[in-house]
Amino acid sequence: MIITVTLNAAIDKSLSVPGFRLGRRHRAVDQRTMAGGKGVNIARALKALGQPVIATGMAGGATGTYIVEQLTEESILNDFVRIREESRTNTSVLDPTTGQQTEVNEHGPAVSARELELFRDKLFYLARGAAIVVFAGSLPRNVEPDFYASLLEELQRLGVTSVIDTDGEPLRHAVRMEPDVVSPNILEAEELVGHEFGGEQERITALGEIVAMGAKEVVMTVSDGCYAQVLFEGRRCLRRVRIPEQETVARRGAGDAFLAGYVAARYEGRPPDQCLRFGVACGAESTTRLGAALIDPREARRLMGDIEMTALEAVESVV
Repeated sequence: MIITVTLNAAIDKSLSVPGFRLGRRHRAVDQRTMAGGKGVNIARALKALGQPVIATGMAGGATGTYIVEQLTEESILNDFVRIREESRTNTSVLDPTTGQQTEVNEHGPAVSARELELFRDKLFYLARGAAIVVFAGSLPRNVEPDFYASLLEELQRLGVTSVIDTDGEPLRHAVRMEPDVVSPNILEAEELVGHEFGGEQERITALGEIVAMGAKEVVMTVSDGCYAQVLFEGRRCLRRVRIPEQETVARRGAGDAFLAGYVAARYEGRPPDQCLRFGVACGAESTTRLGAALIDPREARRLMGDIEMTALEAVESVV
């Protein structure tokens, strides 16, 4: 079983607005409203890929009720802690004439210490039957930035594979707890290591820096694929995975679709190179439709043939 954790769940509203300009009145030509938040998006993609997944986290108010009800309608197993304050709504506006996308994400509800304790108890109950736990997205208000780190520390005692996809201080604290996989995008990785990347070599070097901070493996997503430092047969291997440019509709949630594909392949016990290839294929496939992390598994597998992988380097043994 795979568990996805979404502490700051949301309703994601995606609008397609041709000729979008600030300060003007517009009419959307297409729209989609979905239960969201990064962990929820990943759970939806994992479900589409045929993997056993439970989505958990915190949800509050009428918005939280909508999130839980929609997941149930989509046959996605879920077990959320209900909180007092209202969950957030995020809005994305895509201009299909330019491909530009504007996102407005609400901060989210404040969470009490009691609600956090209820969630912690629920997570560790569920984790007893899990192989992988994916922590994804931002923390709600009033939650200390080391909260993910505290959960990771306890999960290590259960022998569960841990994956973390967040940013800022929560990511910095989490990396120190030696998670199995850290999956930032390039901007999140730059913030984590403390400088911008001037080119490919600096991106590759950053992978090693993040490993030195504590991560066992690092997968850094970029617009055309990923850079990764992964473990294979006791050795750390560097990979550059890319997919040729293709026509896209919207990129919202592409990173979540990538991580779902990667985790799905890892759950099936595939070698790291296949996990990375499938992740990139799923991320690319999701950009062909409006709505976060929507995947057609058949199309994702078809894209596998277009993916290019370069073995950049194999470095010292870690065994």
